[in-house]
Amino acid sequence: MKKTDIAIIGQGPAGLSAAIYTARAGLKTLVLGCDPKVAGNYVIDNYFGFPDSITGKELIELGCRHAQKFGAELICEKVLNVHQADEGGFEIKTDISTVSARAIILATGVSRVRPGIKNISDYEGRGVSYCVSCDGFFFKNRKVLVLGEGIFAANQALELKNYTPHISICTQKKKDKITDDYHKQLDRDNIPVLTGKVVELRGEKFVEQAVFEDGNTSDVDGIFVAMGEASSLDFAYTLGITTRGVFIDADYEQRTNISGVFAAGDCVGRFLQISVAVGEGAIAGHSAIAYLKDSAAEKT
Repeated sequence: MKKTDIAIIGQGPAGLSAAIYTARAGLKTLVLGCDPKVAGNYVIDNYFGFPDSITGKELIELGCRHAQKFGAELICEKVLNVHQADEGGFEIKTDISTVSARAIILATGVSRVRPGIKNISDYEGRGVSYCVSCDGFFFKNRKVLVLGEGIFAANQALELKNYTPHISICTQKKKDKITDDYHKQLDRDNIPVLTGKVVELRGEKFVEQAVFEDGNTSDVDGIFVAMGEASSLDFAYTLGITTRGVFIDADYEQRTNISGVFAAGDCVGRFLQISVAVGEGAIAGHSAIAYLKDSAAEKT
């Protein structure tokens, strides 16, 4: 298991800005994530200090070099889940490894992908969930369906095996992006991957049935949504962080309600601009430094 002082989830402007501060302060800093959406070849002409414009790709490359200059380690791994560790700190599982961190900064932007079910909001909290760690217990030995096309969905389905053997994955007609290794694990645990699309849910008070686009139906007790990749909101659900809709609640020191967890950038839902994300990342980095120094002082 890789150990670090601070793990920053998200390699965009907020995450890289935070990494510059934490690494420069001498903290072992690990940035998890691959190219963010901003790292494209489009032109940014309103970012301070670049009157002749700069592309998103160029800006992110400069940010990566800047963070690495001070010793931050950047690795392209997809984070699947984050939990508080029993011995304190946090444990992060990626598609490749496991990381132990004393503090975390969430900076993955906001990217919740909706599954395209017209009445899904009617059943949220009544059979529809976005967090296996939070709600899996309530579906012991029940029939559940995980909606998603990638390794995030596969990981959620495998975690559900702790509660029930009756699990299926549905890709919602998206291309199956689950890796061969995960497919082997799913096969071993008898978790089928369906390629249809659920378009409607039925049930008097709770989810009782999923209706597919082709008119077929399936009796289910629970729906777990895990479309696309895990986002800051997914980690917030697991950690018990307070949210506002699809955004994370963070104060103006970028602290969440969970000690040791900070959030910055689009995931906190303020002014969704690169300049703001960079500023919030700097504040989050500064707050994380103070938190870790205070934690160390308490132990001496």
